[in-house]
Amino acid sequence: MTSGHPHDTARDLMNPGVECIAAHETLDRAAQMMRDMGVGALPICGPDDRLKGIITDRDIVVKCIAEGHDPSRTTAADLATGLVWVAADATVQEALARMEENQIRRLPVIEQHRIIGMISEADLAKHLPDDQLATFCHRVYAS
Repeated sequence: MTSGHPHDTARDLMNPGVECIAAHETLDRAAQMMRDMGVGALPICGPDDRLKGIITDRDIVVKCIAEGHDPSRTTAADLATGLVWVAADATVQEALARMEENQIRRLPVIEQHRIIGMISEADLAKHLPDDQLATFCHRVYAS
């Protein structure tokens, strides 16, 4: 674990090599991709390869299946929400603030209008001191 230096950037925290799901793909395909990659969220990209939102495994269950929609007919674009991201050169504090303000546990990292990585709670746990991680968790899960 590092000490979370103020000069560290979002790029230093992120998990690189994130894979997007195309906005036109169905939610059953999104679920298969999540399973195969062992992740709980996927960025949604449009035909221009730009970030359109993010979809989580919970979104698929709560906003599609539980609402009686068919995941083989519902597209990722239909549930594209939360266009929250951070620039690759943003500070760790800026990334944490963005996550806390929006009460999100995953944050896409953007460089030159393209997604280059994702920051997750696991990434924070690897890089932040315990007290800073505890504060983050309290703020995100408090409400």
